Amino acid sequence: MIQVIIDGDACPVTNSVIELTEGTGIFVTVVRSFSHFSTAVQPDHVKIIYVDDGPDAVDFRIVKLVHPDDIVITQDYGLASLLLNKTNIVIHHKGYQYTQQNIDTLLEQRHASAQFRKSGGRTKGPSAFTEQDVAKFEAKFSSIISELLSNKEG
Repeated sequence: MIQVIIDGDACPVTNSVIELTEGTGIFVTVVRSFSHFSTAVQPDHVKIIYVDDGPDAVDFRIVKLVHPDDIVITQDYGLASLLLNKTNIVIHHKGYQYTQQNIDTLLEQRHASAQFRKSGGRTKGPSAFTEQDVAKFEAKFSSIISELLSNKEG
């Protein structure tokens, strides 16, 4: 069984994932903190798990839930680094895949920026999420699920 797990507190592609997995046999689990509670009705292939609002509570639950064949979507580099040893596919909502080759660089950049801010420097936040970002993510995600589904059939 293929499952997509979404780090769901601030994920701008949750609806895209739900739509792209509709009718594929792929299940979607969205993990959110209670402060992001929603009464929206989800399709049958979607499950929402709510956790406490504590720091990293969502991350800890995702680490406990993940299996080797799962796809995880997160913008959290730290969580991604933990998951790379537990599952094969971890992707950012802007459409790039985390790998053993790029995760160290991403973590080092995050650390350098944090140190710079701590010493009084100012850094720019992430760029705005655009329609092009959605399209890039959807293309990457569609490619991944198509490949996984064809491997499953073959």
